[in-house]
Amino acid sequence: MNLRELIIVKTGQAVPGARGDGRDFEHWFAEGLGPEAFDYRTVRVDRGEVLPPIESLDHAPAVLVTGSPAMVSDRLDWSETTAGWLAGAHAAGLPILGVCYGHQLLAHALGGKVGPNPEGRRMGRTRVEFSDAQEPLTGAFAPAAAFNVSHVEIVLAPPEGARVIGTAPHDPYHALYFGNKSWGVQFHPEFDHAIMAAYIEARAAPLHAEGQNPAALIEALDENPNGRPLLARFAELAGT
Repeated sequence: MNLRELIIVKTGQAVPGARGDGRDFEHWFAEGLGPEAFDYRTVRVDRGEVLPPIESLDHAPAVLVTGSPAMVSDRLDWSETTAGWLAGAHAAGLPILGVCYGHQLLAHALGGKVGPNPEGRRMGRTRVEFSDAQEPLTGAFAPAAAFNVSHVEIVLAPPEGARVIGTAPHDPYHALYFGNKSWGVQFHPEFDHAIMAAYIEARAAPLHAEGQNPAALIEALDENPNGRPLLARFAELAGT
Protein backbone atom coordinates (compact mmCIF):
# COMPACT_ATOMS: atom_id res chain seq x y z
CA MET A 1 0.00 0.00 0.00
CA ASN A 2 1.32 3.45 -0.93
CA LEU A 3 1.09 5.77 2.06
CA ARG A 4 0.86 9.52 1.85
CA GLU A 5 4.08 11.17 2.97
CA LEU A 6 4.06 13.39 6.04
CA ILE A 7 6.98 15.77 6.45
CA ILE A 8 7.81 16.50 10.08
CA VAL A 9 9.46 19.91 10.06
CA LYS A 10 11.61 19.56 13.16
CA THR A 11 12.53 22.96 14.57
CA GLY A 12 14.53 21.79 17.59
CA GLN A 13 14.94 19.06 20.18
CA ALA A 14 12.92 18.41 23.31
CA VAL A 15 14.58 18.94 26.70
CA PRO A 16 17.08 16.17 27.59
CA GLY A 17 14.94 14.81 30.43
CA ALA A 18 12.12 14.05 27.98
CA ARG A 19 14.45 12.21 25.58
CA GLY A 20 15.84 9.69 28.03
CA ASP A 21 14.56 6.75 26.00
CA GLY A 22 16.00 8.11 22.75
CA ARG A 23 12.72 9.36 21.37
CA ASP A 24 11.96 12.96 20.43
CA PHE A 25 9.24 15.05 18.78
CA GLU A 26 9.12 13.04 15.57
CA HIS A 27 8.50 9.78 17.45
CA TRP A 28 5.80 11.22 19.72
CA PHE A 29 3.96 12.76 16.80
CA ALA A 30 4.13 9.57 14.73
CA GLU A 31 2.67 7.62 17.65
CA GLY A 32 -0.22 10.07 17.97
CA LEU A 33 -0.91 10.36 14.25
CA GLY A 34 -0.61 6.61 13.81
CA PRO A 35 2.65 4.75 13.08
CA GLU A 36 1.14 3.26 9.93
CA ALA A 37 -0.84 6.32 8.86
CA PHE A 38 1.91 7.97 6.80
CA ASP A 39 5.32 7.52 5.28
CA TYR A 40 7.15 9.78 7.75
CA ARG A 41 10.06 11.98 6.80
CA THR A 42 11.79 14.27 9.31
CA VAL A 43 13.64 17.39 8.16
CA ARG A 44 15.84 19.09 10.79
CA VAL A 45 15.51 22.66 9.60
CA ASP A 46 17.21 23.96 12.75
CA ARG A 47 20.33 22.06 11.69
CA GLY A 48 20.32 23.33 8.15
CA GLU A 49 18.51 20.46 6.45
CA VAL A 50 16.64 21.69 3.39
CA LEU A 51 12.94 21.22 2.73
CA PRO A 52 12.01 20.16 -0.81
CA PRO A 53 10.97 22.94 -3.20
CA ILE A 54 7.18 23.07 -3.31
CA GLU A 55 7.19 23.24 -7.10
CA SER A 56 9.28 20.04 -7.28
CA LEU A 57 6.76 17.91 -5.41
CA ASP A 58 4.89 15.51 -7.65
CA HIS A 59 2.73 14.47 -4.71
CA ALA A 60 0.95 16.37 -1.93
CA PRO A 61 2.60 15.54 1.38
CA ALA A 62 1.07 16.53 4.69
CA VAL A 63 3.18 18.73 6.96
CA LEU A 64 3.60 18.93 10.73
CA VAL A 65 5.75 21.63 12.33
CA THR A 66 7.12 20.87 15.80
CA GLY A 67 7.87 22.92 18.89
CA SER A 68 11.32 24.34 19.57
CA PRO A 69 13.45 25.96 22.27
CA ALA A 70 14.00 28.80 19.77
CA MET A 71 11.87 31.95 19.60
CA VAL A 72 10.08 32.95 16.41
CA SER A 73 10.61 36.62 17.24
CA ASP A 74 14.40 36.13 17.04
CA ARG A 75 13.97 35.71 13.26
CA LEU A 76 16.76 33.15 12.97
CA ASP A 77 17.86 32.47 9.39
CA TRP A 78 16.68 28.86 9.32
CA SER A 79 13.36 29.87 10.89
CA GLU A 80 12.72 32.63 8.36
CA THR A 81 13.61 30.26 5.51
CA THR A 82 11.17 27.71 6.92
CA ALA A 83 8.47 30.39 7.23
CA GLY A 84 8.84 31.14 3.54
CA TRP A 85 8.50 27.46 2.71
CA LEU A 86 5.40 27.15 4.90
CA ALA A 87 3.78 30.09 3.13
CA GLY A 88 4.30 28.27 -0.14
CA ALA A 89 3.02 24.98 1.25
CA HIS A 90 -0.09 26.71 2.56
CA ALA A 91 -0.72 28.41 -0.79
CA ALA A 92 -0.36 25.02 -2.49
CA GLY A 93 -3.06 23.59 -0.23
CA LEU A 94 -0.91 21.06 1.59
CA PRO A 95 -2.42 19.87 4.90
CA ILE A 96 -0.43 21.57 7.67
CA LEU A 97 -0.52 21.37 11.45
CA GLY A 98 1.72 23.73 13.41
CA VAL A 99 2.30 22.93 17.09
CA CYS A 100 3.60 25.51 19.61
CA TYR A 101 6.59 27.05 17.77
CA GLY A 102 5.09 25.58 14.60
CA HIS A 103 1.78 27.33 15.30
CA GLN A 104 3.59 30.63 15.81
CA LEU A 105 5.84 30.17 12.79
CA LEU A 106 2.90 29.43 10.50
CA ALA A 107 1.08 32.51 11.79
CA HIS A 108 4.23 34.59 11.21
CA ALA A 109 4.69 33.11 7.73
CA LEU A 110 1.19 34.20 6.74
CA GLY A 111 1.50 37.75 8.06
CA GLY A 112 0.64 37.48 11.76
CA LYS A 113 2.58 38.83 14.73
CA VAL A 114 4.42 36.68 17.29
CA GLY A 115 6.14 37.72 20.51
CA PRO A 116 6.41 37.17 24.27
CA ASN A 117 3.13 36.39 26.00
CA PRO A 118 2.07 39.43 28.05
CA GLU A 119 0.79 36.94 30.63
CA GLY A 120 4.24 35.37 30.95
CA ARG A 121 5.53 31.80 30.67
CA ARG A 122 2.88 29.07 30.73
CA MET A 123 3.49 25.40 31.48
CA GLY A 124 1.42 22.40 32.45
CA ARG A 125 -2.20 21.46 32.02
CA THR A 126 -4.56 24.15 30.79
CA ARG A 127 -8.19 24.42 29.72
CA VAL A 128 -8.80 25.37 26.10
CA GLU A 129 -12.21 26.59 24.97
CA PHE A 130 -13.30 25.65 21.45
CA SER A 131 -15.98 27.82 19.92
CA ASP A 132 -17.23 25.71 17.02
CA ALA A 133 -18.46 22.15 17.39
CA GLN A 134 -18.49 21.86 13.58
CA GLU A 135 -14.82 22.81 13.13
CA PRO A 136 -13.12 19.86 11.38
CA LEU A 137 -10.02 19.60 13.61
CA THR A 138 -11.19 20.71 17.05
CA GLY A 139 -14.98 20.40 16.92
CA ALA A 140 -15.01 17.14 18.87
CA PHE A 141 -13.41 18.93 21.83
CA ALA A 142 -16.01 21.71 22.08
CA PRO A 143 -16.92 23.43 24.29
CA ALA A 144 -13.65 22.85 26.20
CA ALA A 145 -10.89 20.33 26.84
CA ALA A 146 -7.58 20.20 28.70
CA PHE A 147 -4.19 20.05 26.98
CA ASN A 148 -0.55 20.48 27.95
CA VAL A 149 1.32 23.72 27.26
CA SER A 150 4.92 24.92 27.44
CA HIS A 151 5.73 28.29 25.92
CA VAL A 152 6.99 31.82 26.40
CA GLU A 153 5.85 33.32 23.09
CA ILE A 154 2.41 33.27 21.51
CA VAL A 155 0.59 34.60 18.46
CA LEU A 156 -0.14 38.22 19.33
CA ALA A 157 -2.10 38.99 16.16
CA PRO A 158 -3.33 36.35 13.69
CA PRO A 159 -2.77 36.81 9.96
CA GLU A 160 -5.56 38.35 7.96
CA GLY A 161 -8.27 35.81 7.22
CA ALA A 162 -7.32 33.40 10.00
CA ARG A 163 -10.14 32.21 12.25
CA VAL A 164 -9.81 31.71 15.99
CA ILE A 165 -10.99 28.21 16.90
CA GLY A 166 -9.56 27.90 20.41
CA THR A 167 -8.77 30.24 23.31
CA ALA A 168 -7.02 29.78 26.65
CA PRO A 169 -7.12 31.98 29.76
CA HIS A 170 -3.65 33.30 28.92
CA ASP A 171 -3.92 33.31 25.11
CA PRO A 172 -6.79 34.55 22.91
CA TYR A 173 -5.33 32.92 19.77
CA HIS A 174 -4.49 29.51 21.18
CA ALA A 175 -5.77 27.61 18.15
CA LEU A 176 -6.20 29.00 14.65
CA TYR A 177 -7.55 27.86 11.31
CA PHE A 178 -5.53 29.61 8.61
CA GLY A 179 -7.62 28.56 5.63
CA ASN A 180 -7.04 25.83 3.02
CA LYS A 181 -5.96 22.81 5.10
CA SER A 182 -3.77 24.66 7.61
CA TRP A 183 -4.23 24.70 11.38
CA GLY A 184 -2.11 25.78 14.33
CA VAL A 185 -2.37 24.92 18.03
CA GLN A 186 -0.28 26.48 20.79
CA PHE A 187 -0.71 23.46 23.05
CA HIS A 188 1.27 20.21 22.81
CA PRO A 189 -0.95 17.25 21.85
CA GLU A 190 2.15 15.01 21.76
CA PHE A 191 3.12 15.57 25.43
CA ASP A 192 2.12 12.86 27.89
CA HIS A 193 2.49 13.16 31.67
CA ALA A 194 6.16 12.14 31.73
CA ILE A 195 7.16 14.49 28.91
CA MET A 196 5.30 17.44 30.41
CA ALA A 197 6.76 16.76 33.85
CA ALA A 198 10.27 16.65 32.36
CA TYR A 199 9.70 20.06 30.79
CA ILE A 200 8.49 21.57 34.06
CA GLU A 201 11.47 20.10 35.91
CA ALA A 202 13.85 21.49 33.26
CA ARG A 203 12.32 24.95 33.65
CA ALA A 204 12.00 24.85 37.45
CA ALA A 205 14.43 27.73 38.05
CA PRO A 206 12.71 30.28 35.79
CA LEU A 207 9.30 29.12 37.01
CA HIS A 208 10.33 29.76 40.62
CA ALA A 209 11.79 33.11 39.61
CA GLU A 210 8.48 34.05 38.01
CA GLY A 211 6.50 33.09 41.12
CA GLN A 212 5.19 29.77 39.85
CA ASN A 213 5.25 26.44 41.70
CA PRO A 214 6.71 23.61 39.59
CA ALA A 215 5.63 20.91 42.04
CA ALA A 216 2.03 22.12 41.92
CA LEU A 217 2.12 22.23 38.11
CA ILE A 218 3.30 18.61 38.01
CA GLU A 219 0.70 17.56 40.58
CA ALA A 220 -2.05 18.98 38.35
CA LEU A 221 -1.01 16.94 35.28
CA ASP A 222 -2.93 14.05 33.76
CA GLU A 223 -2.03 11.78 30.85
CA ASN A 224 -3.23 14.35 28.30
CA PRO A 225 -6.01 12.08 27.02
CA ASN A 226 -7.13 14.57 24.37
CA GLY A 227 -3.74 14.86 22.67
CA ARG A 228 -3.67 11.70 20.61
CA PRO A 229 -7.32 11.98 19.47
CA LEU A 230 -6.55 15.46 18.12
CA LEU A 231 -3.50 14.19 16.23
CA ALA A 232 -5.52 11.25 14.92
CA ARG A 233 -8.14 13.69 13.68
CA PHE A 234 -5.49 15.69 11.79
CA ALA A 235 -4.30 12.40 10.27
CA GLU A 236 -7.84 11.79 9.02
CA LEU A 237 -8.11 15.27 7.55
CA ALA A 238 -4.67 15.04 5.95
CA GLY A 239 -5.48 11.71 4.41
CA THR A 240 -8.53 12.94 2.51
